[in-house]
Amino acid sequence: MGAISTHFTGLDWAVVVAYMLLTTWIGHLLSGKNATIRDFFLGGRTLPWWAVCGSMLATEISALTFIAVPGGVFALKGDWTYLQWGIGSMIARFAVAYWLVPLYFRNEIYSPYDYMGAKLGEGVRRLVTVLFSLGAILGQSVRVLVTAIILQTVTGLSMSVCIIAIGAFAVVWTLMGGMRTVIWTDVIQFGVFMFGGILALGWLVGNIGWDSMVDINRHVIGPDGLVDKMRIFDFTAPWDNPMLEYTFWVGVIAMPFQNFTAFGTDQLNAQRIFCCGNEHDAKKAMAWSSVSMIITILMLAVGSGLFAWYKTHGLSVDEAAKFAEDSNYVFPVWITTVLPPGITGLILAGAFAAAISSLDSVLAALSQTTLSAWYGREKLEHEGSGPAMVLQSRLAVFVWAVILSGVAIILSKIYEKTHEKNLIDLAFGMIAYTYGPLLGVLLCAILPGKRYLGGLIAGVCLSVLLVVWARPELDHLAALLHLKDALQAAAAWRPHFAFPWFYPINAAITFGFACIPFGRRLSGKS
Repeated sequence: MGAISTHFTGLDWAVVVAYMLLTTWIGHLLSGKNATIRDFFLGGRTLPWWAVCGSMLATEISALTFIAVPGGVFALKGDWTYLQWGIGSMIARFAVAYWLVPLYFRNEIYSPYDYMGAKLGEGVRRLVTVLFSLGAILGQSVRVLVTAIILQTVTGLSMSVCIIAIGAFAVVWTLMGGMRTVIWTDVIQFGVFMFGGILALGWLVGNIGWDSMVDINRHVIGPDGLVDKMRIFDFTAPWDNPMLEYTFWVGVIAMPFQNFTAFGTDQLNAQRIFCCGNEHDAKKAMAWSSVSMIITILMLAVGSGLFAWYKTHGLSVDEAAKFAEDSNYVFPVWITTVLPPGITGLILAGAFAAAISSLDSVLAALSQTTLSAWYGREKLEHEGSGPAMVLQSRLAVFVWAVILSGVAIILSKIYEKTHEKNLIDLAFGMIAYTYGPLLGVLLCAILPGKRYLGGLIAGVCLSVLLVVWARPELDHLAALLHLKDALQAAAAWRPHFAFPWFYPINAAITFGFACIPFGRRLSGKS
């Protein structure tokens, strides 16, 4: 690690500091006044659709796509099959744009949970707020971890120090200007990310040649024979191998549910919809965010380029040791050791700032939903123009930053001890705990028919417990509590299928149980 970090020069440090100061200053200039809750959480609903779209892209991509996608391709069994998930993503975005956005814009609401609460009652709104908070902490902690890996690689600092630094900057950016600052700084980060990805691919192709790069990736000798690392489609049926995650069927069946939930019920993304001035602009922002597929293709190509680069140029002793430990180090190490000083600092500063943008987005979302659940929507709106409520929103941001940074540090300790280093699987797996139940509750609010509180709560609990039982995090917890042997005795009873299938399965469980006449009937008048 030390030998690699020495490539990060004083000029790179100067660029990082200058970039962070400049971005903070620009965010302050564009923040405007935040005299009311509406200003702080919705940007006054005056933001242009293209800026909102850029913010969606920056939040979705973050350092996770920038680092984990190339690392996944570089890995021993890596290829381009991750791209199949993009099919479901595009289907879901248009469904959200032309089905959910009109429903949300009929009323002045701050979140999808306000909509669910209006349809099903205040108790349900608090329930989905808890689900969102849990999912946001678990999912966002992975994104913080990814950027901490980058910082640790180039600086040699400890993982915990890197995580605390990210959290501290995120608090400053969020408190400085609310959603206006979040969105405009997101747009800046998106531009730097695109510049970094295009520069990296251009550098790789310019030195290796596109034809040579493709030839190297398409004729790889692996443990099981010849491997095509640029393969896109895998049509393996779920019943032939239910544990496969990157297949065409997962992409077109399971992932639309995941993305519909991500953009329709997860306040981290949905909050941007409400920052648009009208329904038409919100639709455009959501539909145009489908261009994220292009960024995914770009980073997959970078991953293939990195594989070809190290096949032709070889690995140093330090690099070989680092990549054998974790392929997610490949791109940050290449940026640090190959690109000229200054350019290295700019790209890594962009990655650092992008993580902060993702984190300040979720801090704003957590703060808003917490206050809404605690006080109720009517009181929040009534007192939203007062300084006391704005102050409480800022305090909530700080508290959630401490909690999320703490969870990220704990996750980093687990990550260091596990043999599974696929950060994309980890990020999507963490949100599997809550996305199915959230979608199930949304369907209860949208679709006609009677719903019952007791059945809904039972469905939500069963869905979450099912994921707890199946996910590997339970194994790590059992090991810490010295209960691993007891858990292994019951391993045969665990569900054996890839985690993306939990999205539709748990949505169906939650919705189905809510239709059972158990407990009082749900009504928005309660």
